[in-house]
Amino acid sequence: MMMMMVSDDCLVECKIDDDSDEYDDREEEQITTPPPPPEFASKVPTPAPKPPTPSTAPATPTPTHTPTSIRTPSPTLPVNRDPHGINQHLKVEVSDVLAEPATPHSIDRVWLHSMVGFEKTRIWTYRCFSLLFAVPLALLCGISLAILACLHVWFVVPCIQLSTTFLPCMRSLCMCGVNVFITPFCTSLALCCSQIAVTLSNKDYHQMRDNETA
Repeated sequence: MMMMMVSDDCLVECKIDDDSDEYDDREEEQITTPPPPPEFASKVPTPAPKPPTPSTAPATPTPTHTPTSIRTPSPTLPVNRDPHGINQHLKVEVSDVLAEPATPHSIDRVWLHSMVGFEKTRIWTYRCFSLLFAVPLALLCGISLAILACLHVWFVVPCIQLSTTFLPCMRSLCMCGVNVFITPFCTSLALCCSQIAVTLSNKDYHQMRDNETA
C-alpha cells in the first residue's frame, strides 16, 4: 500500500467562522424560546389616578333690586297739536283785536280786566263748544274721510284705470268709423261745393248796398 506525501505548499488554509454559527444558534434560541408566563412577566407601574377637579359653575348675577310692580307708561298728549300749521290764521291775541291809543287812556284796572275777560271768555267759550261738538264733529269727519277713501279706492281709481285701458280701443274704433264713413262723405261734398261759383252784377251790388244803408 503506497502512501502519497503532500507538500505543505499545496495545502490551503480554510478559516471556519465560529461567530456565524453562534449567531445562528442565538437566532434559533430566540425563535424557539417560548414567552415567559404572565405571573413571571415584569409589570409596569401604572400611574395613580388624579383626583377630579371640582367644576366651577358660572356665578349667576343676583338682582340687586326687584321691582314690586311694573308701571305701564301713561299716554302723553302731543305738545304741538298743529304740526303742519293748517290753522295758523286762528292765532288771535288781545293785541290783534283790542288796542288803546295813548290820548284817550282808560284806567289801568279797566284795561287789565278787559284783557283778562277777553282771554278767559275766548278760551272757555272754545272749551265749552269743543266739549259739545268736538267728538261728534270728529266722528263725522272720520266717517266722511272713510267714505271718500272707500269711493276713491273702489270706484274712482278703477274707473280711471279701466278708461285708460279701454280708451285706446274705443279710439281705434272711432277712427275706423270716421275714416270709413264720415271722411269720404265730407270729401265728396267738398268737391261738389268747390265747383259752385257765385257772380254778382253791378245792379245786384247796388241793390244790396241800398238795402244795407236802409
